[in-house]
Formats: sequence, structure tokens, C-alpha cells
Amino acid sequence: MNRQQIDALVKKINVDSASGPVDARVQQVVVRLLSDLFQAIEDLDLSQSEVWKGLEYFTDAGQANELGLLAAGLGLEHFLDLRADEADAKAGISGGTPRTIEGPLYVAGAPESVGFARMDDGSESDHVDTLIIEGKVTDTEGNLIPNAKVEVWHANSLGNYSFFDKSQSDFNLRRTIFTDADGKYTALTTMPVGYGCPPEGTTQFVLDKLGRHGNRPSHVHYFVSAPGYRKLTTQFNIEGDQYLWDDFAFATRDGLVATAHDITDEAEIQRRGLEKAFKHIQFDIELVKEAQAAPTTEVERRRASA
Repeated sequence: MNRQQIDALVKKINVDSASGPVDARVQQVVVRLLSDLFQAIEDLDLSQSEVWKGLEYFTDAGQANELGLLAAGLGLEHFLDLRADEADAKAGISGGTPRTIEGPLYVAGAPESVGFARMDDGSESDHVDTLIIEGKVTDTEGNLIPNAKVEVWHANSLGNYSFFDKSQSDFNLRRTIFTDADGKYTALTTMPVGYGCPPEGTTQFVLDKLGRHGNRPSHVHYFVSAPGYRKLTTQFNIEGDQYLWDDFAFATRDGLVATAHDITDEAEIQRRGLEKAFKHIQFDIELVKEAQAAPTTEVERRRASA
């Protein structure tokens, strides 16, 4: 079939046959995606077996709960960020800490505190470096933002996330910290490491076919929000990681690379209430003020909740 025949077929099946109420947006999307899919089947001369194997793959990926991981690995989530950047630019919105992907591993309901939180449960304290992350939240003009909501989450030393890794305690390495009166937040935690896609999983299966690895560098995720400001979804990746600029999820961006400094000064160790040397990362955040008719930064998607 040529494109005209394909479009006519899709219209006959999904438009002309409608006999009840129609969601115009869903109809528009289905018609376009089906038309493009049918055209791709023609252009690539896909066999029936190949089409059904593709459908089976998505069934398996859904059952494995890996479609969110696949979206990151194939660059879909990064592409959506780039589109959001362009939409902001067209709306005259600029500045602020860069956005980057959320990933599939956020869990709502983390314990809340003001100014400071210890994120880890102590189970790795003996063999993993202690990390202090601190920073301030400001607007793009440098004004401090007290009571900003800073949600933070990251992996443990094995690259696993609590809730999804049932061996960890509830909300291990997940916290919500509201900035103090000076707009500052501090998180006492452990050094995260990067992770790889499950080696026998559906995402790595596709990446193997593409000759690609499925590894992420060491990183820490953030949601940051405050009344009157645009919600920020971001993360920093840690300098020195071998995958820093080779992230399979394409989340590393200029302005989002943090350096973990070794702190060995005894006076500073004691001031922090610690017993050994630690690592320190400064990650300041700039929020952009909300603007009328600006594209939303809220993303509606299914997220885990504990």
C-alpha cells in the first residue's frame, strides 16, 4: 500500500466506524501512530512474525515493569526534555537549573523534615563513604527561597533503589527536605553508585541488539518545587564516573555535573558530628518563577507510592 491507501484504511477502521462518543485527542493520536506504524511495516517489509514478536516484546516489557527503563534507554525521556526546553524558550522562559530525566524509580511519600535529613538507614555505614549533600535554593536573581520542597532519592552502593529492592528498608535513601529560613538544605547520606539495566531484562535485550551498554553513572535525583515557581525535575551526575558522558539514559547535561570533595579535616569532621572522613557535594538549585500561559512542568505519569 502507498501512504494514501494506508491513511484511508486507518481512517475507515478508526474514524468512520465510530458509533459512540469519541475522544478527539485519543482518536487523533491513534490514527497518526497507526498510520506511521503501517507505513513503517511497508517500508521495512516487516513479516507477520516480526510484527508479532514486537508485540510479544512489549507484553514482556510491561509485565517486567521495564517500559519506563526502556523509555530512558531509547532516548524518549531525553527527547521529551529537549522538547520542553524548546517550549520554554519559545515562551520566553530562560535560566534556572537545567532539567533532566526523572527516570522510573521515584517513590512518593518519603519522610519529610526541614533543613536537614539523614537519608540512609545505617546498613552500609561500615563499608561505604559517607556523603553530605548541601545547597541553597534561590530564584534566578539569587533570592533565597525558604520552605522550598526538595525531594531527593538515589541508589545504594549496589546500584539498587529502595522499594524496588525489597532487601532495603522502607524509604532508604529517599527524603523530602524543606529548605530552612536561609533557603538551605542538607542531606547526610552514603555515596551512590551507578547502575546497569537488569542483564537478563527486556531493556538490555534491546540494547544488546543495538550494540549498546545499559549503564548509568553515579547520580542523585531531585524534584524541587515552591509556590510561585516552576517545578524542577533534575539530577546531578558525579564527576569521575566512567559513564559520566556515556550515560545510557542521556541524562548528563552541562550544569548538572557535581564534584565529590574528600573532607579529611578533623575539626570539620567533628563539626559535622561524624567519626570519619567524608565526601561533600555542593548542589545549589535555581528555580524559575511561574509565568502566565507558560508550558507546565508538571508531568502526569504513574509513580510508585509506599
